[in-house]
Amino acid sequence: MAQFHFRCSECSSEFDEQPSLYVCPACSQKQVPGGVTRGVLEVVIENLPEAWPEARPGSAEFLTAFLPMADACRIPPIPVGNTPLLSAPRLRQALGMDRLWLKDDTRNPSGSTKDRASQLVITKALEYGSSTVAAASTGNAATALAAIAAAAGLRAVVFVPADVPPAKLIQMLSYGAEVLPVDGSYDDAFELSLAACERFGWTNRNTAFNPFTIEGKKTASLEIAAAMVTETPDAVVVTAGDGVITAGLAKGFADLEKAGLMTRRPRLIVVQPEGTAAIASALRSGAEEITSVPGASSIADSLTVEAPRNAPLCLREVRVSGGCGVIVSDDEILAAIPRLASLTGVFAEPAAAAALAGLEKALAEGLVDRAESVVLMVTGSGLKDVAAAESAIEKPEAIAPTMDAVEKALSTGS
Repeated sequence: MAQFHFRCSECSSEFDEQPSLYVCPACSQKQVPGGVTRGVLEVVIENLPEAWPEARPGSAEFLTAFLPMADACRIPPIPVGNTPLLSAPRLRQALGMDRLWLKDDTRNPSGSTKDRASQLVITKALEYGSSTVAAASTGNAATALAAIAAAAGLRAVVFVPADVPPAKLIQMLSYGAEVLPVDGSYDDAFELSLAACERFGWTNRNTAFNPFTIEGKKTASLEIAAAMVTETPDAVVVTAGDGVITAGLAKGFADLEKAGLMTRRPRLIVVQPEGTAAIASALRSGAEEITSVPGASSIADSLTVEAPRNAPLCLREVRVSGGCGVIVSDDEILAAIPRLASLTGVFAEPAAAAALAGLEKALAEGLVDRAESVVLMVTGSGLKDVAAAESAIEKPEAIAPTMDAVEKALSTGS
């Protein structure tokens, strides 16, 4: 069982575990409504394993070796993680990258990487005796919370923008979550959820605000390293909204380096759409702080935030890794959906397909070498936003039920 304590990512103050402790009491006093989360706490594991567990990634034995769980019996009875690392030979050939890999997190229970964070948050909620867990989300965090809470028998309350993609809304409702559509942005929903958790005493799963969201997402990097134990990747390409997935990957690699299970950390290449590129812009300009993007917008709803809540920690960790930021257009993201699917068999939502668009841009800009070992994080299933994928393809016209019509259609490619 992993022993741990918290450390403030801003002032480095350390704290013992407390169920009601989310952010640093001192640094959180600097919080500005709608701004980045101040006083984000990092989990410091005190007894990291000195060798890889014999158990498979995703198993209770593996998780309790690396994560701050007091009791494996509290882990919700639904398999999360242990997603495949694909070699994707046709994409390798198309890009001229013989050492490219895809981490396919579309295969998590609710179809996204966010299940990893929800698994740990729900486990801790059960340890603390909580009956309700709440969060704000553009969609994926809400569906992840709803799915894992359903498996665990906990109540889930989610705050989402009213224009959340229908597939994600149907998902979270089907899981039994209490959904509160907010007539406003994700940032508005986030602030409202903070107030509701405070008033009603609910466990707060909000990204970055709850330190276990970052810690839970590190399991993706643990799995990447375990699968590539003889070859440390040179770079990992990942998309970012609030920056928690990026920070989670960084935390996992840092823990493995500290434990002696990894000799070095890979560079983190952060991809964001041009309409909501606060983190990537800061990385490219060298700015110490992000500049919020009022009215942020993108076809990639999961990445659309005005003020990324985990931006300071994300910026720090990307720079420590020697990484960088890449900005892509919505047109490039849409084009990447069928390109990724047709070359790999992995159908990704816009926020996930943006990673491929970002990799291609990074190659063009000389930020990644084709000879390097690179992992592409595919964070969410295309079934979550079929409408976006539909706009990226040309639908065929109906044909008559005759062989002549079949031959004509095939000959013209229509």
